[in-house]
Parts: sequence; structure tokens; C-alpha cells
Amino acid sequence: MTSIELEDKSSYDAAGKPVVAHADDALDVVGFSERVELTDEDSKRIVRKTDRVILTVLVWVYFLQILDKSVLGYGATFGLQTDTHLQGNEYSLIGSIAPIAQLAWQPFSSFLIVKVPHRILMPALCLGWGIAQTSMAACHDFKGLMAARFFLGLFEAGCLPLFSVITSQWYRRAEQPIRIAAWYGTNGAATIIAAALSYGLAHIKSNVLKEWQIIFLFVGLVTIVSSPIVYWRLDNDIPSARFLTEEEKPQAIERLRANQTGTGNREFKFKHITEAALEPKTYLWIGMAMLLNVGASVTNTFGPLILNGLGFDKYTTTLLNMPFGAIQIIVILLASYLAQKARIKGAILAAFILPVIAGLAVLYVLPRTHNVQGPLILGYYLLAFLFGGNPLIVTWIVGNTAGTTKKSVIMSVYNAASSAGNIIGPLLFNKKDAPAYHPGLRGCLGIFIALFCIVFIQWFNLIYLNRLQQRKRVLNGKKAKVVDHSMQSHYHAADEGNVEEQAQVRIGDNAFLDLTDRENDEFVYIY
Repeated sequence: MTSIELEDKSSYDAAGKPVVAHADDALDVVGFSERVELTDEDSKRIVRKTDRVILTVLVWVYFLQILDKSVLGYGATFGLQTDTHLQGNEYSLIGSIAPIAQLAWQPFSSFLIVKVPHRILMPALCLGWGIAQTSMAACHDFKGLMAARFFLGLFEAGCLPLFSVITSQWYRRAEQPIRIAAWYGTNGAATIIAAALSYGLAHIKSNVLKEWQIIFLFVGLVTIVSSPIVYWRLDNDIPSARFLTEEEKPQAIERLRANQTGTGNREFKFKHITEAALEPKTYLWIGMAMLLNVGASVTNTFGPLILNGLGFDKYTTTLLNMPFGAIQIIVILLASYLAQKARIKGAILAAFILPVIAGLAVLYVLPRTHNVQGPLILGYYLLAFLFGGNPLIVTWIVGNTAGTTKKSVIMSVYNAASSAGNIIGPLLFNKKDAPAYHPGLRGCLGIFIALFCIVFIQWFNLIYLNRLQQRKRVLNGKKAKVVDHSMQSHYHAADEGNVEEQAQVRIGDNAFLDLTDRENDEFVYIY
């Protein structure tokens, strides 16, 4: 018996069979003692069915979250600040209060993601932020807007960590980058749709509602109506999936064996929190998430205002943000595709930060005159490259974190760091600095240079952790290097006549024990 097995003896009985300590833990050991026959065709069929149900829900709900969040900037373009009598940095504070609520709620989010079935949690969150968004249409002053945006942030707090955990529980590591890109890529789609909707809805003439109120009311109601549909379509986990046959369920779990990250667990383990708190890579994730999302918040909250400052009217400003959304979609999909093909996420992430730095430099250096409008717009559009960063970081975290509680905690910490970035970003920009916003742009420039450096520190850290894992395997009587089949594009079934491959396949015995990446010596870090 290896030292890893000795550390987790409670998972076995006297005969060496896995023990289910709690009814909800059953899915952690399904397929552990007996492997299920699975062909590449079976795997592809299950992926297609999962995409049609689970991925479709993730894409739609994440789109709604970004849509509800991003229309604030268009509200400002169509008179929100004037109609609600906002002064000084009050608009900046309204932009920051949602992430403040997200930051405060993260400890509860990580607990809820583990304890509450996802089929209940996701539609509840969706309904909550839909009501908050709708309520903004009824606000007439700074206090009302602050309250509504606070609850919007509160209900959105669990969205990204929940989506990341769901993706990791249904897909192999090689499949995760494109799936994360699919739902996170709705950032761009939401930007395009928000611009088009705002342009169209703002032309509605009403004696009762202002232009921005019509926009807020429409997107909020769409979210509310979507909530029961989400409950109807979503499934909690593989064992309870209604779209899989009884034969396909164990095959779907077998597909995920090579991930070494489990398929879900309802027990909240405090030792996972301790481990995450003591790891340097946790704090590097925090740094990357916070710095990147300073820039993301700037484009969401102040993007339309920055464009307006280039000398365009409010309708042209709205339309000019549509290409920005299209670039976001292209960048997110391209970054995730390259990361999946090259399997070197750190280098791809660093490469996509460079255009952002260039864009910020252009906006900072050039004057706000009509003869340089073209280069200024180009500089603004280059900022869209930063949206390729978040799905890569999320994929990096999900692929390098094992253990249900640890993963939910790390993703909640990631979202907290993102929220901190979203708080800081709008506060860097003040109304008195319009239209150039030089102090804010200068701050963002320094932030992205720091981010570029942190990416490489994390990259080398993960390489070092893999070397530690190799030493641990040797001490436990195993081969130093193992083949990471989870990063192969096709499901790998070993040839029964190949003894070496047979030994390699048995490496998956720890896959469903809900061990963390540090506890499981078979875990391979990806970088």
C-alpha cells in the first residue's frame, strides 16, 4: 500500500474496496473498483449529448449575466447620470458596488456550490440577479442604484465558480478549454447584443420611461423568464443525468478518470481549504485574476464613455462598441483553441496580454483630436484581447486543482480576486479626467505589465510542482513520469496485450476518491 493510500485509509474497507462515507459521495467511487468499457465513439457520443444539454445552459445563463452587467455603460450613454443626478465619482461607485457584493459573498458561494444541487442553485441565482436588474429601472437616485447593483452582484457572485466546477465535472481536461471559451465567449456576444439592443430600445419613444429604464427593464425580464427554463434543462451530475442512458452514465464517469479531479462531492472538507491557503499558486491565481479584471471592468463600465470621449454621438458610440464585442468572441475562441492545441497555456496567455499593453499605450499617448480617431479606435479595440485571458486562467485553475471542496474554494477565491479587480478598475477613472482619462489609463498600463510577469512566475511554479510529484511517485514505488491521457483530444483505451499500457491505465485508481492534487501522487499539473 502506498503512502497516499495510507493517508486516506478511511476511503477503504478491510478488503481494500472503496467505502462510501456518505450517500452523496457515491458518485466519487462509481467506477473506481471496476472499470467500464469505453470506446472513442462512446466518448464522442456522450460529449455531444452533454454539449446539447449542459453546455447550452451554461452558454445562455452566462450570456445573461454579462448582458445584465454590461448594460450599465449603455445606460450612462443614454442619460442615466443626468436623470439620476449623479455627481463626482458616484457613477464609479455604482460600477464598483456589484463586485464589492461579490467579494463579500465568496465564502458563502464556495459552501453553496458544494452543498446545494446545481439544478437548484443556478436558476435561483439567475432569478435573483434578474429581479435586481429589473429593479434598476425603478431607481431615481444614487442610493437606489447602489442598492439594486449590490443585489445584482450578490446573486452573480456564484456564477463563474459554479460554471467552472460544472465544466470540470462533465468534461475531460482536453475538452475544457473550448467549453469554457464557449460560455465565457458570450462576453463578446453580450457586448454586441447589448449595443444592438440599446441602440434599438433607445429609439422607443415613451412619456413614462426614460431610454435607460427601457433597456434595464427589458434585459432584466429576459433573465427572470429564463430562470424556470434553466431548472427544467439542467442536471445535477452524471449519475442523475436525464439525457444519458443507464449504460452511458458509468461510461461518462469513466471518461473523466484521467482527469484525476473527481466528478463531484457533497461533503465540505475543511482540510481542502487549509491546503489551498498554504499553496503559493493560490496567491498567484489571485494576482492574475485581480490584475486582469481591472482592465475588464474598465471596458464594461467605461468603454462606451471612452468611445464617447473620442468625439462620437451617443448612437454612434453604441454601434462602435459592436466590433469590440466581435473581437472579444474571436480572441476568446482563438486563445482557447491555441491553448488546447499547443497545451502551453502560460505562453498563450502572456502573448495575449501584449496587445492590451499596446492598446493602453496608444490611448494614453495620443491626443483626443479628430485627425487621430482611427488610431484611437484601434487602440481601444486592442483592449478586447484581455478577454482571452479569463477563460485561459479559469482553464488553468480547473485543470490544476483536484478535490471538490478545494476546487470550489479556489474558484470562489478567483472570483473574489476578479471582484477586487472590478472594484479597483472603475475607481481608477474619474469624471473630472474625461475625456482622456489619463490617470486611469496610466494605472492600467502598469497593472498589465505586472500581470505579464506573474504569468511566467506561475508557469515555472507549475513545472516545479510536477517535479515534486515525480519524486513523490518514485517514493511510492511508481514510475516517475505518467502519461496524462486527460490532455489527449481522443479517448485513450489501452491495448490489452501491452503490459506497459496496462500498468499506465491502473494509474487512474485514485481518480474518484475526492483527493486534492497534492494528496494524489498520480496528478499531473498542466502549464
